[in-house]
Amino acid sequence: MTAQVDYLAVVFTATSGASGELLGSDEKELGQLVWQLVDVKNKKLGRVNELLIKPDLSDLTEEKGEEDVVEESVEEENGSGAECVYTATSLESALNLFHLQLTNEVNSVGTGTSVCLCTDGQLHIRQVIHPQAASKNILVPDCFYSFFDLRKEFKEHFPTSDLKALNVHFMVDSLNIPVEVPAMWATLDPSAILPAEIAVCHVQIMSSIILGLLSEPYCHMFSHSERVSEKFETGTCSKMEKVCDNTVIRARGLPWQSSDQDIARFFRGLNIAKGGAALCLNAQGRRNGEALVRFVSEEHRDLALQRHKHHMGNRYIEVYKATGEDFLKIAGGTSNEVALFLSREDQIIVRMRGLPFTATHEQVLAFFSPGEDLKETCPVSGGKEGILFVRYPDGRPTGDAFVLFACEEHAQCALRKHKEILGKRYIELFKSTAAEVQQVLNRYSSAPLIPVAPAPLVSVLPTVSLLPPPGGVRDCLRLRGLPYTASIEDILTFLGEFTHDIRPHGVHMVLNQQGRPSGDCFIQMTSAERALQASQRLHKHVMSSQRGANSRYVEVFPCSAEEMGLVLMGGSLSHTHTHTHTRSRCGTGLSPPPCLSPPSYSFTPAPPVLPAEAAAALYPPIGQVLLAPRPLPPGHAYYPNTAQLYMNYTAYYPSPPGSPTTIGFFPSPSSLSSPGGLVRMPGLTYNSNGVKDLINAVQGYQSPVESVSLLSSSLIGQSSGGDAPIMSIPALMTKPAGQYLDLTLL
Repeated sequence: MTAQVDYLAVVFTATSGASGELLGSDEKELGQLVWQLVDVKNKKLGRVNELLIKPDLSDLTEEKGEEDVVEESVEEENGSGAECVYTATSLESALNLFHLQLTNEVNSVGTGTSVCLCTDGQLHIRQVIHPQAASKNILVPDCFYSFFDLRKEFKEHFPTSDLKALNVHFMVDSLNIPVEVPAMWATLDPSAILPAEIAVCHVQIMSSIILGLLSEPYCHMFSHSERVSEKFETGTCSKMEKVCDNTVIRARGLPWQSSDQDIARFFRGLNIAKGGAALCLNAQGRRNGEALVRFVSEEHRDLALQRHKHHMGNRYIEVYKATGEDFLKIAGGTSNEVALFLSREDQIIVRMRGLPFTATHEQVLAFFSPGEDLKETCPVSGGKEGILFVRYPDGRPTGDAFVLFACEEHAQCALRKHKEILGKRYIELFKSTAAEVQQVLNRYSSAPLIPVAPAPLVSVLPTVSLLPPPGGVRDCLRLRGLPYTASIEDILTFLGEFTHDIRPHGVHMVLNQQGRPSGDCFIQMTSAERALQASQRLHKHVMSSQRGANSRYVEVFPCSAEEMGLVLMGGSLSHTHTHTHTRSRCGTGLSPPPCLSPPSYSFTPAPPVLPAEAAAALYPPIGQVLLAPRPLPPGHAYYPNTAQLYMNYTAYYPSPPGSPTTIGFFPSPSSLSSPGGLVRMPGLTYNSNGVKDLINAVQGYQSPVESVSLLSSSLIGQSSGGDAPIMSIPALMTKPAGQYLDLTLL
């Protein structure tokens, strides 16, 4: 709209909840709508109208026509100061009544006139009218899709004023307009319900400001109105495109079947950029309930953040800030094939998952063709050109494909074929988006989702076995199977009298890759005797959590500091890491890092429980356990597709008096000091008699009894039963007669 409008409808809304700058942030229902018509050319004011929305809860079983009864009352009965008051019993009837009364009032003046709404800020239209109408599936009248923001119009003549700090009081003072402000206005609480007379007074003051701007010396022109997007536009995004960090948010907690249109409906009233809704996928290619949304401006991004924990159906959605780089990693693409596939506008995309690897275009077209007894048709748009198979970089099929349909009706018909058979496999069908197409193609056509450690890591880590040397002092405990809501206090309560035997800084809770508790915990005790007594007395006792109703039995095992350090640093004692074929791949037996801690993790300091002299006597020098501590680098929510040196991290929860807040590296175990070789024998039977059977198996070789030991994976709460290292055997590489043993020289 570039020409001066003939009439402005000054609109003010009030809900049953917060007001002011918090309007619409609490999802409360619209309860009051006040408006006044302003004749722009003649600089005259119309009557003040008030519309009250009072749902009649007692007549819920009546017909809809009876519920939407509208009554008109006089000013004296209301007492708010409005000249004409209306009452509606639903939001839909209120919006339609507003549009009808506004149209009648404008038409009574003459034909060929133009009218546009004018509000004090963006909240009344973008955060109240449109979100509530979208949540109730109500069609909003056309007049609510364009409006003038009085604050922005005022700022054109007073550019030094801060847009966020502007209000009607500041504007009337700047324009030298004499108005009467109610005394209660200064003491209003934004979190309280707004009185009816305040809304009417607010509209009257806004009308006075408009007349002041229209008069000399300002002679303002109301010609460029704000627009509300009526429809979300799908599209593609190039990785070379520059996306502003202040326009992107991350939404979490979405239903797994949500589409980009559902996201646009949740943010109705805010303008999302073309193709700006990107659903996130996990490592398996499935939606993880998150999405990145790109808005047209920072102003709309800030309004979107105010919808934090608003509801989509029965689920509340978390909204956080994100960066342009995050959005490009999800929605950005470089494939010309994808760009050509998505170049057709107004196409509905359906994703096929679980296709046979030999599936062809003809089979997919036949899959969507109607059967003999079916009348429904769902033709693929463009035939073969409307089908995009997802392949690996070497051309192998992945079992995924995307199909285009010309309209929503055909797409819904196609989705009804969900889990029907193609070849010998059932096919999963999902409504998809352009951003998801880009994301899936990027994942399969680029580097692995979780890249392996680069070559320099091999030279950094020791080449010897990372199994802890035998004979270590087992003065630590490992607790396995903790409730995920268990806190330090719950652990101390579980340990009971053994709490006094815990070393300072001695409780270490392990996090998983998502930064959540993994159910494991390591505790450093003052002596091996107390650690053994604690494991014998508390093994498989039940632990309850104060923060949840769940309780679980906990497995308690003694372990050494070396074994604890190995597991905390990502190592594994499982025999699967020491097979020949596995060792040739990883070289060290290390598993991926158990945790990538959140970068903003902080710990509350607590007063020491022991004097410095006593602590020095109980606690070993830090050099024996940790090397020089290093600050935790910024973490990532996923493994980036870049060459990076992956070290193994561990995260500490605060324990009495407080665990370390930095990350350190455990020294690798020293080389074996005893002469001879080390042989591992995986594949032993679980009912083996132990050392006696091993000695019989290696008769004729020089192997003292004390150098034979069964490896138990009790440290991880399972029986290895089939894995035994044998030391001091110089040349044992053949199989004993009558037995098959996998002997690996370590």
